Amino acid sequence: MPCLRTVRNPAIDVPSSALQSSDNSIPLAFRIVLSSVPLARGDPSRPGGAEKKGPPSRFMGFFQKYPYHPSSIMTPMRIPAIFLALAILAAPALCAQPVAPSARWTEETANAWYARQPWLVGANYVPSDAINELEMFQAATFNPAINDRELGLAEAIGMNTMRVFLQDQLWKQDPKGFVSRLDAFLAIASRHHIRPILVLFDSCWESNPHLGPQHPPIPGIHNSGWVQSPGAAELSDPSYEPQLREYVVGIVSAFAKDDRILAWDIWNEPDNTNDHRFDEPKNKPELVAALLPKAFQWARSAHPTQPLTSGVWHGDWSDPARENPVTKIQLAESDIITFHNYGWPEEFEARVRSLQPLHRPILCTEYMARGSGSTFDTILPLAKQLHVAAINWGLVAGKTQTYLPWDSWQHPYVLSQPTIWFHEVFRHDGTPYRQREVDLIRQLTERGTGSQP
Repeated sequence: MPCLRTVRNPAIDVPSSALQSSDNSIPLAFRIVLSSVPLARGDPSRPGGAEKKGPPSRFMGFFQKYPYHPSSIMTPMRIPAIFLALAILAAPALCAQPVAPSARWTEETANAWYARQPWLVGANYVPSDAINELEMFQAATFNPAINDRELGLAEAIGMNTMRVFLQDQLWKQDPKGFVSRLDAFLAIASRHHIRPILVLFDSCWESNPHLGPQHPPIPGIHNSGWVQSPGAAELSDPSYEPQLREYVVGIVSAFAKDDRILAWDIWNEPDNTNDHRFDEPKNKPELVAALLPKAFQWARSAHPTQPLTSGVWHGDWSDPARENPVTKIQLAESDIITFHNYGWPEEFEARVRSLQPLHRPILCTEYMARGSGSTFDTILPLAKQLHVAAINWGLVAGKTQTYLPWDSWQHPYVLSQPTIWFHEVFRHDGTPYRQREVDLIRQLTERGTGSQP
């Protein structure tokens, strides 16, 4: 029967560890019925039990890969026919119901999770050879060697997390390959004791993303090739929503129980209109406000063990009456509270204080713009004092050119370079932009090797 299937797309080869730990690895009807069936006599898992001789069941491999019993694996051929019949009869009604999403974490659950974490310090990571998230993860340009070298730089100065952006078209293009490459990236990060926050959607910069080769950096301009997810056309098209849902459910399901992932950032700066530089729908904030709660629900339907969040980034957060509609959704849906701030330390502290009444962990997932007053010297000690995670923008200078300031869009830095770098910690060759900064990071985290890889 077509309804009797697993939640996942069978064409997608997700990591075995994720499959084995998922609650939805086998059809719901079978999970309900089989969990109540006693172990067969002679099961080798019983003390003194003997394995039944004879040819193995053709279903044995399935049940070994997807164990459903809390203590052992049953012998499928010993399942009474009545239970299989009940499963088949129950399947249509059960499959007609969507998997219920998990609830938002309670304050107690969120704070208990945060108490188990070390002080989280890291960067928003894009490899130096990638202009955007598509170039980072497409098969033709995915570069594990660069990832390994640059995450080694981060580990050496005590960083233990990265914020990494994904893109919905990567899933549409090649879900199996995308999951495989993301799994490979997570393996590299894990070797360097780094647990990334993965960002699913993003409303910043170019609004018409496309797969395939990406254009080279535009000389002198900050982040000249970054792309949104979803793009303007997809955001405006209601018929595209099922594909966005498939992407969110698919990617979160693949890694829902993966300890290598720190958290899921559902949408970066959702209502950012980019000062209307790009071709965007005029009602973008309204479109986002309608889609954002659904995106949280889709992610929760995968029952991830990691927290969900979406970082507030503008407006007034000190009074719920003054919050805009998107900010209200972000704060109401997030398990842990994340925010962005590129201002002076007094502004940073005021932002943190305005979020503390929510009684949830607070993580700053974007900061450090030297020319705007947000520096490692001023912000990082304050973040540690306030028990706030600190994730700056940029690790290694490269094709994103985010060492150039935002005003480069109005005044490209072609004939001269800015007085100081805006973002980034390391030069392209792996040497620190400013040695004092990496020494401070290492000192405050009390981690790192003290030498560059």
